[in-house]
Amino acid sequence: MRLTPDRVEAEYEWTRARAPRIVTVINDTRARLGAAFDVTVDPVTEADYRREVDAVFANGERGVNVAAYVALLRDLDVDGDYPGFVVDEVLGRELAATIAGGQPLALLAQATFHIADVFTHSDGVAGVDDLDAALAAGFQTRLPGWSWRDGDPFAVSTRGED
Repeated sequence: MRLTPDRVEAEYEWTRARAPRIVTVINDTRARLGAAFDVTVDPVTEADYRREVDAVFANGERGVNVAAYVALLRDLDVDGDYPGFVVDEVLGRELAATIAGGQPLALLAQATFHIADVFTHSDGVAGVDDLDAALAAGFQTRLPGWSWRDGDPFAVSTRGED
């Protein structure tokens, strides 16, 4: 695989155009997590998703890595599927973390990937299920809608003095 600025842009366009499918997976995943943790989680819209895709790919360092994971998963297939289980799981988990950003959100996105992956069944090669679950996990982690993220009770008020 060769990654060029044109290829990154093509993967950006593909990821952005996948909004109808990914938003459905995001909202289904949020509903499941909300029920599991007895919280209400706001759904997201396709416009929310596309704005966040724009933000991820606007950062060239992050965008090139996201594009590589997307391209790999879009093409990944293994005869019999199960022997390739580990590689598509690793790629999906890392894609979700890369989209989410640094810690602690990267870990949260990886955990969410596994939940989304159990319920995500997409047409195409074996890697597409994991790709859709990873995009949903990564972007749902970045997007607002979780009340626990509305404030930060552990933030230290700094003085800003030298």
